[in-house]
Amino acid sequence: MNNNLLTTAEFDQLIARFGIRPTPSSETREWNLSSLAGRFVELSSAEETASLTAAMSLVCESQLRGEPAAWIAVGDSIFFPPDAADSGVDLTALPVIRTPDTKTAVRAADRLLRSKGFGLITLDLGPKSAMRVSVQTRLAGLARKHGTALLCLTRKGHHAASIGSLVSIRGRTRVKKTGFNKFTWEIEILKDKRLGPGWYHAGVCCGPDGLC
Repeated sequence: MNNNLLTTAEFDQLIARFGIRPTPSSETREWNLSSLAGRFVELSSAEETASLTAAMSLVCESQLRGEPAAWIAVGDSIFFPPDAADSGVDLTALPVIRTPDTKTAVRAADRLLRSKGFGLITLDLGPKSAMRVSVQTRLAGLARKHGTALLCLTRKGHHAASIGSLVSIRGRTRVKKTGFNKFTWEIEILKDKRLGPGWYHAGVCCGPDGLC
């Protein structure tokens, strides 16, 4: 996999396709594949929209880099395909695996990680996000070994506990409307084993209402 930073042209293309620009702040840091590669990540929110926006920004980046991305969904928790396509995601290049429960989803994630073929795997767990420590250990180890960003999306309140201690970085998301068809989305990092908690990433999204 190519873990190089995006070129200026690729970054401009990402902005044009997804409508994202970082919001300047002394506390902000980059939310991108380079910073998440090889890490077990949890992104949670009470509503799914902001987390989907943040996740789709990574899918777009992965596809621009030419690195395969995959999406695993549990139960009814899934993104709206037309919104994803309108935001720049190439749906023909995004494998989507629908699973009935977390156990099956974890098995799918395990197989994809072992294939060594993905730069990003999103595990959309929805509200049912329980995961045994042994499972976390295995997935975190595989992500680290193969340099894959493993992103788990969970739906829970801001004060709810993480899915587990093996999570390397955990953030919670929120979104607010700031103008006609314009939204500001923000990730607040509650846990970061490398850099420490307390930093933010924010962006402006001009995508469709169903995604943003």
